[in-house]
Amino acid sequence: MPDNTATAYPSGAIPGVDRPILPLACEEVTVSRSGRVLLDRVSVSVNGTGLTVIMGPNGAGKTLLFRVLCNLTSPDSGSVHWGGSIPDRARAPKLGVVFQKPVLLRRSVLQNVRYALAAVGVPRRSRDARAHDALEVASLAHLAAAPARVLSGGEQQRLALARALATEPEVLFLDEPASSLDPAATLAIEQLIRHARSRGTRIVLITHDMGQARRLADEVLFMHHGRIVEQLPAAKFFESPESEPAKAFLEGRIYL
Repeated sequence: MPDNTATAYPSGAIPGVDRPILPLACEEVTVSRSGRVLLDRVSVSVNGTGLTVIMGPNGAGKTLLFRVLCNLTSPDSGSVHWGGSIPDRARAPKLGVVFQKPVLLRRSVLQNVRYALAAVGVPRRSRDARAHDALEVASLAHLAAAPARVLSGGEQQRLALARALATEPEVLFLDEPASSLDPAATLAIEQLIRHARSRGTRIVLITHDMGQARRLADEVLFMHHGRIVEQLPAAKFFESPESEPAKAFLEGRIYL
């Protein structure tokens, strides 16, 4: 699946595409690198609607869990399931993925979105209208003819999101999409995220930004040392976290 491009084949276009992708789940998943355990017997399920924020200190395993759930990284042990069955290419287009650093084509803003739509089998006659609609929502329509790589950092990230959302993914994974952006650019990204959630897209967001997590999260999944130590409704997590690592994180204390 191309970086930053969500895909969604038209219903019935390829065998198996109509099978559900939710819940996304892993059971007893372990991933090790160079003798170090990075994910330690992790079990989690993402289902329903709304926005789940994955939080935790650096090295907790957040991005690795993200990649395992998206079937971009294979675990050493344990299992991953989409909709109760093994992940497969037929349903991969139902996932949208936007990484921290946008990976954009050396094409115009409009052509970046058109490429994503073509890749998922959207008919040629529909691509321009859908691409323009996506750029309008992202407030990028006036830059449709501009080379994508001359955009500002915030504009590039909005384009990555617009490109993902144009294909109407069922689940959208976002890895620090507003990292290093100024407040105005962050606000624009958050407005796009809210727009996607309002349209029924299930969203999983990794962020270190406590304020952003409070503004957006319906649920918080907190990780520490490659394990999930809490998965709670956002209000409960921020008001009364149940684990010492989460309490320390919220208080700004170091917890080893």
